[in-house]
Amino acid sequence: MPSQEPAPAGERPLTTTADRIADLAARHEEAVLLAEKQALDRQHAKGKLTARERIDLLLDPGSFVELDEFVRHRSTEAGLSRPYGDGVVTGHGTVDGRQVCVFAHDFTVLGGSMGEAFGAKVLKVYDLAMSIGCPVIGINDSGGARIQEGVMSIAYYAELGVRNVHASGVVPQISLIMGPCAGGSVYSPALTDFTVMVEDISYMFVTGPEVVSAVMGEKVTSEELGGPAVNAEVSGNAHYVAEDERDAISWVQTLLGYLPNNNMEPAPVYEHGAPAGLTAGDLALDTIVPDTESQSYDMAEVVAAVLDDGEYLEIHPGFARNILCALGRVEGHSVGVVANQPQHLAGVLDIDASEKAARFIRFCDAFNIPVLTFVDVPGYLPGVDQEHRGIIRRGIKLFYAYAESTVPKVTVITRKAYGGGYGVMGSQHLGADRVIAWPTAEIAVMGAESAVRVLYRRDLAAAEPEERAAVKEKLLDDYRRQFGNPYVAASHGFVDMVIQPSQTRSEVAKALNLLRNKRQERPVRKHGNIPL
Repeated sequence: MPSQEPAPAGERPLTTTADRIADLAARHEEAVLLAEKQALDRQHAKGKLTARERIDLLLDPGSFVELDEFVRHRSTEAGLSRPYGDGVVTGHGTVDGRQVCVFAHDFTVLGGSMGEAFGAKVLKVYDLAMSIGCPVIGINDSGGARIQEGVMSIAYYAELGVRNVHASGVVPQISLIMGPCAGGSVYSPALTDFTVMVEDISYMFVTGPEVVSAVMGEKVTSEELGGPAVNAEVSGNAHYVAEDERDAISWVQTLLGYLPNNNMEPAPVYEHGAPAGLTAGDLALDTIVPDTESQSYDMAEVVAAVLDDGEYLEIHPGFARNILCALGRVEGHSVGVVANQPQHLAGVLDIDASEKAARFIRFCDAFNIPVLTFVDVPGYLPGVDQEHRGIIRRGIKLFYAYAESTVPKVTVITRKAYGGGYGVMGSQHLGADRVIAWPTAEIAVMGAESAVRVLYRRDLAAAEPEERAAVKEKLLDDYRRQFGNPYVAASHGFVDMVIQPSQTRSEVAKALNLLRNKRQERPVRKHGNIPL
């Protein structure tokens, strides 16, 4: 029998297997606590939370179950010196009692860089989410690929991207950018449904400032190249920019409340106390549209008046502000809202607005969330820039998204619905189940002023100067009576009802309630070919 080494002074010898296991666990726990303390100090010095602090904030208290805590890098030098994690913490828990899977990069371990062990952990938690049908939330804070592992790191970025694609439209995918996210790291967030960034601490770009400077000769900072403002307002990569990490996590928790666990389950339904009669908010809609065409109004007020408690979560609020996309509720049920915003570019459709709304509609359709559309659109934005940037190809994505969707669709036309803008913005021709118009709706090829200039240019030129204004006014009145009102479209069956604006909340609720069990099939196919 081999002799047993004497225990250090003050410690009793480990004589049983249970003793040895308990001692090993205690030593591991001590190493973990020490590592966490060091990590906490390093992260807090940068004004950032640790991976586990972020998970604790996100999930219900005590609900987190960590997976693969003991997985380490295969290299003894890089691995055995690390008591846990290999740069990422993975597991599952609940948010408001509903199951989610989560992974959080641990920047304090090898810079949160992705290697073989790291990648395997994330893929495993993704596979778990797909098998049980729950949302996946990724908290990104990474130095990128682990250079020491060569192609293995790149391979796992590709593997993760494949998981993102396969999960798309099956379970909600949400990315929180809580630090650097560059190079291969950006591909996964770009494939998820929602991306949240944080002021001052996060940035996202494919190629960093140093490489841009060396290759292109352009001097640029990380903030200018891929800071939160750039991604949220210019490129449209970020759906929300939070003031701090707690705000980001709170936004995600609110978002989850509108979403189903997966594409086979309904979104949660909440108690609602919507009044039966007309409210002050309802009555305010009767006067919200200005008498003068050139005056704008805030479509957000219309949206708030129709949704439960006036509450909604706007998606992409800083990007393409001429169109508003939001998640809200009608009688406790989730709806997706798409609305032209007259306060910005008169609510016109351009490339960014079309792509923003199209992607949102496709998300809602994938997860069986009805789409409620508010229309006040003068058409598509003209100009050389838009044409050269591909508004034909990119603008038609909005058409495609509406036509492809099979969820209940209710459209409310408040004022302008001109030309292609009318057809594209959730019209009956694209499959709207119910089209409601206000008396102020103008459904025509173009506005009265433009139409009269085109149609009656010679008549106006031939009129006596002192009579020209009166002639023009009569022509405008004739045009509005013949074309620029909702009753003409209603006479063709393109508008289902013309109502007083104050009745909108009630009529929208009735329509959505009627359509709740709608079933609509499309031809069998592998997939469509949306113009990308």
